[in-house]
Amino acid sequence: MSPSQDRDALKRMAALKAVEYVRDGMVVGLGTGSTARHVLELLGKRVSAGLAIRGVPTSEETADLARRAGIPLLSYEETWSIDVAIDGADQVDPQLNLIKGGGGALVREKIVAAAARQLIIVVDHAKLVPVLGNSYPLPVEVIPFGWPNTARRIEALGGKAVIRERRGRIFTTESGLYILDLHMGQIDDPAALEIQLNRIPGVVENGLFVGQTDLLIVGTQRGVEVQQAAKQ
Repeated sequence: MSPSQDRDALKRMAALKAVEYVRDGMVVGLGTGSTARHVLELLGKRVSAGLAIRGVPTSEETADLARRAGIPLLSYEETWSIDVAIDGADQVDPQLNLIKGGGGALVREKIVAAAARQLIIVVDHAKLVPVLGNSYPLPVEVIPFGWPNTARRIEALGGKAVIRERRGRIFTTESGLYILDLHMGQIDDPAALEIQLNRIPGVVENGLFVGQTDLLIVGTQRGVEVQQAAKQ
């Protein structure tokens, strides 16, 4: 088994544990990315077996996968009362703060996470880091108008803001926005940086999820580890 296949197996193991927290009648926030795909498949099997839930997808990709799995979805136009949201993360620090947005759905993911009574994050052990940042850039979603000026303001906080591209073109999110990937070394104060970034005109949201995780489920070579967030 290759390292990537091994990590995928660990993600699936963690996802299997996560779906145990979904009960009949719940509204479930559905994340985006490789881990979320396992969650959707596993939830679909439970729905086929009689579980009655409704989902709120964080991307069109997730919505399409959920429909294929037979999971009924709520409209984006509705007011949600989400019982639990299950999503992955790009990095997780010891305080369960996150960097998300590698898949380009960070604004929608943050909206769903904020609307959920419980946020469950599912990762493999390689996503655990002592401090956020360093080798992994922080995604910042910005409006296209004047984005180079927004990038300059962001860089004033430290680091280099690189416009995200796909196949030689600027990557555009499903909300019609651009993503600047901020390379800035380690992030010593995620809470302060999250506020500073969101105060910059042109910034819609950033990929720091601070104090939002309720439960972390990690797939490791030793099995699944579950960590509850410390109560504030």
